[in-house]
Amino acid sequence: MEDLTLHRIESIPERLLDIDARDLHTLLPDPTLLYREGKEPRPLFVSVLLHGDEITGLLAVQRLLKKYRTHPLPRSLAIFFGNIKAAQFGVRRLDSQPDYNRVWPGGDQADCPEAKLMQKVWQIMAERGVFASVDIHNNSGRNPHYACINSLDLRFLNFARLFGRLVVYFRRPLGVQSMAFAQLCPAVTLECGRPGTELGIRHAFDFLDTCLHLTAIPNKPLSSHALDLFHTVAQVKIRPGIRFSFKSDEAELILREDLDRLNFVELPAGVGWGQTCSNALPLLAVDEEGNEVSERYFAVDRGRLVLTRKLMPSMLTLDERIIRQDCLGYLMERLESWSG
Repeated sequence: MEDLTLHRIESIPERLLDIDARDLHTLLPDPTLLYREGKEPRPLFVSVLLHGDEITGLLAVQRLLKKYRTHPLPRSLAIFFGNIKAAQFGVRRLDSQPDYNRVWPGGDQADCPEAKLMQKVWQIMAERGVFASVDIHNNSGRNPHYACINSLDLRFLNFARLFGRLVVYFRRPLGVQSMAFAQLCPAVTLECGRPGTELGIRHAFDFLDTCLHLTAIPNKPLSSHALDLFHTVAQVKIRPGIRFSFKSDEAELILREDLDRLNFVELPAGVGWGQTCSNALPLLAVDEEGNEVSERYFAVDRGRLVLTRKLMPSMLTLDERIIRQDCLGYLMERLESWSG
């Protein structure tokens, strides 16, 4: 089992401001925590590249560091550069690695080197009195920009609202960065659409710059009209051993080629997700308590794989590697009433 070393720096290597994600390993050979002092001492913590192919976070923090290259930061800033080795190859993670966003404190992989490193990062930021946490991600399928939270505390809701009115509340999967940091401070995950788009980079940059100027995160009630708030009720995977495809007629499960167009669309019962040659459900849905709930949400009707109730999917992807490494996507229900 390979050891990992947390690289800690407090000065900005000149090449860092423009380096491509695939070349970052030539500058930062291991996961790296960059710390910069600002006028307000409690730091904003930002994690990027927890998935090596999700580069918007890197591009956004490069833009942020350039802006403050010649004058003081309004608030101290800590940036964690995560899976640098996967970024070298432009993939989510290497086959030999765990998912870097499943090994933070609170997950079920506490003994691996990656989990020990994330525990160290978490402890450093706890000792620093972290002000707020932002984890920046991309989607491989079609999705709007949205923020994710793991608590309905008013500070979390107000923090997420700064990114936009579309907010997702989830409690699973375990071991994610935002859930670990929610024990310390308001924490959000930003989902910024496809990797590397200018719209996503600018949206993430603007949010981070706003965070640096906050003196406090509001703890005030929000109107129910202020947010479109959804609750993730299940993670959906392909059952082990099932051959699936978006095109091949030889697969046991043939998913519709436009599946990711269903993301963030409130679907009625009966909508088809694909065709299967088996009467058994080829999908595995797990709720936030870890229970299998596949038959609650899916059925096979004369070879058609269909939804059994009104739902909104998110993060549905057409990338078969990501589906095998992680999941097909998630199911959500709208939270019609909430008080924080």
